[in-house]
Amino acid sequence: LLQYFGWEKTNSTNTLLFPRHRRYPTVEVRAETFNGSTHVPVPSDSAFLKALLFELRLVDDHIFVEHRDTCTQINHSSVYSVRTKGGDLWPVLAFQKSGLIYACLPLVEETLEPRPPLLTVSGLSQGLALLLGIVDYISPSRKNEAEMSAKIGQLQNLLIQACPLGTPLNTNIRSLNSSFDDIQEMPTDENQPAWRSNTYKGKPQVNVCITEKVKCMQYDKRDVVDTWQVYGAVNCKCDIEGSAPNVTLSLNLPTNGPPLQDIVVHHCVTSVDPAMLMSSSAEPLDDSVYNGPYKFPFIPPSDSFNLCYYTSQVPVPPILGRYQIIEEGSQLKITVNLKLHESIKNYFEYCEARIPFFNRGPIAQLEYKVSYGQLDLSREKSLLVWSIGQKFPKSLEVSLTGTVSFGAAGKKHPTDYVCSGNTAYVKLYFRIPDFTLTGCYVDQHSIQIFAPGKPKFTASRELISSNYYIWNSKAPAPMVYKNLLN
Repeated sequence: LLQYFGWEKTNSTNTLLFPRHRRYPTVEVRAETFNGSTHVPVPSDSAFLKALLFELRLVDDHIFVEHRDTCTQINHSSVYSVRTKGGDLWPVLAFQKSGLIYACLPLVEETLEPRPPLLTVSGLSQGLALLLGIVDYISPSRKNEAEMSAKIGQLQNLLIQACPLGTPLNTNIRSLNSSFDDIQEMPTDENQPAWRSNTYKGKPQVNVCITEKVKCMQYDKRDVVDTWQVYGAVNCKCDIEGSAPNVTLSLNLPTNGPPLQDIVVHHCVTSVDPAMLMSSSAEPLDDSVYNGPYKFPFIPPSDSFNLCYYTSQVPVPPILGRYQIIEEGSQLKITVNLKLHESIKNYFEYCEARIPFFNRGPIAQLEYKVSYGQLDLSREKSLLVWSIGQKFPKSLEVSLTGTVSFGAAGKKHPTDYVCSGNTAYVKLYFRIPDFTLTGCYVDQHSIQIFAPGKPKFTASRELISSNYYIWNSKAPAPMVYKNLLN
């Protein structure tokens, strides 16, 4: 039971990019059968969009609504309960990417009261894969309006192929043909799964990339706890001959490495250890938690795909920071200290700290001293960019001190109702190649491929910052910050 939407906010107006939604009446009948008295009907397009935007705090965010805004309702996933006239619609899978909202409604094959655990709703992983396929198809055209419009026009036909009867058959939207005249016939081999749209001819090869992203909130306060989270994705590209080749891939952790949790697998995975899927970050870790190796037997799609997603509770963030602002008359004295944890690989593709100044005029005067790296002022004169480079010094610590004064404020300078006064942050951007914070890796000797020939295997890893914030410790610390959801 899937609906897909693209929403864009331009000049304070809401625009529905996909005016037609895709409904599957037979699946809605199944939902009524499975859900029984707990079934909530799907409302009209406009009613659903209005309710979704309200739930995501993209409209009427200045109004306090108890069922949406209390501390107990802080959402730690992309799954929402959307309140409609017919009742609470759940689970609605929705997320934002590059100014668009992507949303779908998966089928739950059981009653909705009490709500089943997310890990037991198989439609969530399928819906997520389909939405990510749409993101991959749409995103490259965001800066070209004509190309964007053309792709949106083709999307209806592509989704009929990708999800003809309510179950995603091929989530790689880019691999599909844009017109019905060019649709290829379904494979004649009865053993070939629907998601494997064609067969490969050539030298076998397997490419695997583990990408981990780390989110972080640091406050440098005794009464406020710093928070951080790691979430990863394992991307695979398997060029293997045969209509249905069987592959088994294992993820390994170093000794005493933090376990992987909240694992969601691609629908091409044929079986998985239940203990692997039951490890949840919502519960405290204990000695019985599954520590791997994490084995995934699967029949790979023809194109690149994400084999699984996971989170992990690592003991420390990679970079510890302190940010302080002291206001003296018309000037601000700023201090930034960063320290790379000794367990982290000291090699970056890039590493920089961005220091914005909200609700003030352009920077008129700047005096500073950096112990390492280079500091630049943005063209708009509202942002300091501290480029640390590819390595921290031997001490693993760097510092920036400076004095900033401002001119008269104009309309073009950044404003933020949360970051008022001295409530401000430093945001870190970095990428560390050939490294993961969990230590997760793929051992090429553990890969089993039941197909002719010996494949060439390549594996890579990377750690990327994502919403990595260090708040000014001399000002009140916001616990929830709207822009972090973007």
